Amino acid sequence: MSIVSLITDFGLKDYFVAAIKAELHQEIKDAHIIDISHQVSPFNHTEAAYILTNAYKAFPKGSIHIVGVDSEFSPENSHIVMYFDGHYFIGANNGILSLIKDDRVPDKIVEINIHNNITSSFPVLDVFVKVAGHISRKGSLDVIGKPITEIKEVTGVRPVINPTEDQILGSVIYIDNFGNVVTNITERLFSEYRKGRSYTIFAKSIKFDSIHESYTEAINFSIPKENRDEDGKKIALFNAAGHLELSIYKSNPQTVGSASSLFGLEFRDTITIKFN
Repeated sequence: MSIVSLITDFGLKDYFVAAIKAELHQEIKDAHIIDISHQVSPFNHTEAAYILTNAYKAFPKGSIHIVGVDSEFSPENSHIVMYFDGHYFIGANNGILSLIKDDRVPDKIVEINIHNNITSSFPVLDVFVKVAGHISRKGSLDVIGKPITEIKEVTGVRPVINPTEDQILGSVIYIDNFGNVVTNITERLFSEYRKGRSYTIFAKSIKFDSIHESYTEAINFSIPKENRDEDGKKIALFNAAGHLELSIYKSNPQTVGSASSLFGLEFRDTITIKFN
C-alpha cells in the first residue's frame, strides 16, 4: 500500500481535489490517500508549510506528500521532489519545502524534468500524480529529475532577537479553525532567551504576562462554574506544535468571536515578547 497525502489551496467547491484523487487511483492501484488540508489560504507558503510540517511527522516513513499550493509551472516556479526525513515531498520550488526542512539537509532533491512529455494545464494532476506513481513503484528520482543542492528559501518568517537579547520580535503565521493565533515564536527559542527573566507578550493593544501549559489551566475549577471568569478568558500557551499561540477559552469565530477577531490579529501581524 502506498500512502499519499494531499495539501492544496484548491478548496472543496471545485472539481480539482476529486480529479486528483481519481487520477491517483488510476496511477497507483493500492493508493491510500489522506487529505491534510485543502483550505490553505491561496498562495500562502507559510501557512502551507506550518500545516504540512506538523502533519507529515505522523505519517509512516516512505509516505508521499503532494503539495498543491502555488504550484503553477513557470521559469520562476520549477517543480521539485525532496526526499527528507524518510518522506517524499512533491511540489513547486517556491519556498514551502525550504520551510519544511528548516536548517536541515535533505537526503536528495531533484528538479522534475518530465514536463516535455506531458501536456499540462493542471500540474498537480498531470505531473505530480505521475511522479507520485513513479515513486510508489520504487523508481529512482534520477529518472524523473536532475539532482540539485539548493532550493528557493522563504525569508522574513523567522523571529528577530534584538542586540541586547531582551526582546523577541515575531509574527502571526497561522490562524486555525477556532480563530487561535499561532506565531513563529517557538518554545525552544523562548526558553533559550528567557534565562529565568519575567516577560510580557504584546499583541497590538493586548498584553499577556504568563504562558499556560494548556487551555484548561487558565480556568480555576475550584470556583463554582457560575462564579468563574471564563467568558473571553485570554490565554497564551505553547501549542502541540511547540509554537506560541494566543487564544480565548472555548472561542467560536461564528458566535462569540475568537482571538483573531477580538484581538484584531491577522496573518503577519507583529507579536513581541519583552523580557524584564
